[in-house]
Order: sequence, then C-alpha cells, then structure tokens
Amino acid sequence: MQDNAMNNWNNKLRQQLKYIFFTFFLLQNGLSFAEPLFLDLTRPFDEKTIYWPTSESFQLEEVHKGLTDKGFWYESNNIRASEHGGTHLDAPAHFAKGKWHVDDIPLDRLIAPGILIDVRKQALDNPDYKITQEDFIKWEEKNGKIPENCIVLIQTGWEDHWYNKKKYLGTDKLGDTKNLHFPGIGKSAAQYLVKRKIAAVGLDTPSLDYGKSITFPTHQILGKANILGFENIFNLKNLLEKKFRVIALPMKIAGGSGAPLRIIAELEK
Repeated sequence: MQDNAMNNWNNKLRQQLKYIFFTFFLLQNGLSFAEPLFLDLTRPFDEKTIYWPTSESFQLEEVHKGLTDKGFWYESNNIRASEHGGTHLDAPAHFAKGKWHVDDIPLDRLIAPGILIDVRKQALDNPDYKITQEDFIKWEEKNGKIPENCIVLIQTGWEDHWYNKKKYLGTDKLGDTKNLHFPGIGKSAAQYLVKRKIAAVGLDTPSLDYGKSITFPTHQILGKANILGFENIFNLKNLLEKKFRVIALPMKIAGGSGAPLRIIAELEK
C-alpha cells in the first residue's frame, strides 16, 4: 500500500514539474495560456424578436416551472417560430433548388476567419441603400483582397434601430411586405462575393436583399454558389479595427431552409 501511494505521489510530482517547465518555456518565448476573447453577435429570442411580416413570431410556452410533487425543481418550455427571424441562418436552399439545407452545411463554412466592412456612412440617410461591389473594392484597396473561405460581416448601422420595429423594417404591420425599407446587398456586390469564393456573409439588417426587393436576386446569387447568409446580427460596432474568427452555429434542422443562429466572434489578442 505504501509503495502504491509513493508511486502515485511521484507520478503527480512529475506531471506538475512538466507543467512548470512547459509554462516557463512558453513565457520565455513570449507565449501564454491567455483565454480567448469572445463577442456575442446574437440577439435574444423572445416576444419582441423581429420576424418577417408574414412569418410566425417566436413563442415560448411554459410547460412547467416550479417544484414537482417529488420536491425537486423543474423547468421546461415548448418553443414555436419561423426558421427565418431574429438572428438566423439562411441556408443556400432557401432560394436555390438542390443546394445545401441547414444539416448539409460543412462546419468549415460556419467557423472561419472574418472581416468587417463598414458602410454606415452610405446607409445613414438612405434606408434603401444597396451595398455595391465598389464598397468591397474600397475595402480591398485598404486591406488587401477579400480572402477565400472567409466570413464577410457588413455593418450598415441598422442594428441601432432594433428596438423600433417600424424604423428597423419600414413597417410594424403584420403581413405588410410593400413598405419594407432597410439596406441590403446589391446584385453586383453579391456577384463580387461569389467571385471571391467566400464562405458566408452576414449583416445587421433583416435580409441579405434590401427591403424593397421583390425577386431577391442577392439570395438567389449567393444560394446558387452555396454561400451562407446570416441576418439580424448585432454588436458589429465592437468589431471595428479588430481581427477575429467567426463561429456561427445554427440549430441543425434536417431539411431546413434556415435556422436560429448563435453567432460569436473570437477576437485575436
């Protein structure tokens, strides 16, 4: 028994010494065990979450909340909502027949290096602003070519209107799709992103296409190229001038054309 106890103690000591020496090596070489920094880009889902005017909004139905007859605490709810509302993913199949549904999407399209493109000045006084390829070219002139397989996030400033549904959508009337006004990605810009072979694009508005669109060309162009869309993201102002990786994990709905999305940015220190 004493021999076993001594052997266990010696093994633990060896492990601790290895850890100490390894830590010393890292510090000597300018490395560390620093924790990553994360920024949440996701809106909460509740009764105020904004959905497309013709879509079913989020509902949380309480099943049980409280002590059971056996004396322990128990909470459970049912949820109900459209695929497309709040912070969510548009799968390519949403507007492109035969392309990826939610459960088909490879993880390397959901977890990838990110870039932020700021078009707030262009959209400030124009709720119908369509992002152009020139916006991307200007970014490239300053930062270099948009990398392949990256996730492009676009800041229009529209996230600031989230708590004013009429301002955010252009209408606050259920079923009204004729008075939608918000910025989106123009056709030329969508084609440019396809040319750059990106993994996904996201923005702080209700749709990849601008509000007045009827045929949704941007959705069609990106979908046919199996490029993912992220809509109603926020916190983009906190990504300015930062390097980051995007982690965007949707509810894995089999055959889904979209899904609620938890999207975060992992910031580079």
